[in-house]
Amino acid sequence: MKYRFIKITVLLVVMLAINACGGSKDLKKMTVRQRLDYARKLYDDGKYFEAKNQFQILILNNPGSRIIDEAQFYYADSFFELKEYLTAAAEYERLINRYPNSEYLDDASYKLGFAYFKMSPKPQLDQKYTYQAIDQFQQFMDEFPDSDLVKDVTKKLQECRTKLAQKEFETGVLYRKTNHFTAAIISFDDVLKRFYDTKYAEPSLYWKAYSHYEIGEPTKARDAVNILLKKYPDSDLKDRATDLAAKIDNDLERISN
Repeated sequence: MKYRFIKITVLLVVMLAINACGGSKDLKKMTVRQRLDYARKLYDDGKYFEAKNQFQILILNNPGSRIIDEAQFYYADSFFELKEYLTAAAEYERLINRYPNSEYLDDASYKLGFAYFKMSPKPQLDQKYTYQAIDQFQQFMDEFPDSDLVKDVTKKLQECRTKLAQKEFETGVLYRKTNHFTAAIISFDDVLKRFYDTKYAEPSLYWKAYSHYEIGEPTKARDAVNILLKKYPDSDLKDRATDLAAKIDNDLERISN
């Protein structure tokens, strides 16, 4: 995977063209390649707004050019650098749909997921873009399994999953605090089923056991607390879980007698 930020070989041509032209009026005298190199120079210099305008002109005026997918990618990337992530996402998607054989396809697929990732809000808010980031990153890994970006995508995927786990866990905690234990159990179970590999699985097991105990379901409470103690022997919740297990055993013994 080669992420293409700078093509040094074209910079001299660009500088000569710019010096020769001396103004925007002479941009019309440039070839498509020279005009693209000029836009790339603006992009590489961090002049994303100006670059964006130049890429757009190229795309509109040269729809059949062999290098227009490059302009489309950097057009999208300019929006990304300007932190206009929603527009960037739409433009990456346009490249993916219009130029399925582009050498920029893998980059565009990655950056599309990254744009959604950037729009992903705090756990307490609606997680629409988090889900879209997950879907796009998973698609990227399916289509480009050998990319050297897979490691980064895997990390971002886990961040997204952890955020969703946090949202569900905090929902369960809210239910527990308001004594809606059955609803709390549903939320903690959701964390355990969907986000078992996040840091919220461990406390979800404890509070699931606690909630079952509170509504008079000692057998289910014992099962949950036993899993916790076995799976997480060094848990910060070990002492509380051990105390809860003792209470559960006493209740079960009393019931059996």
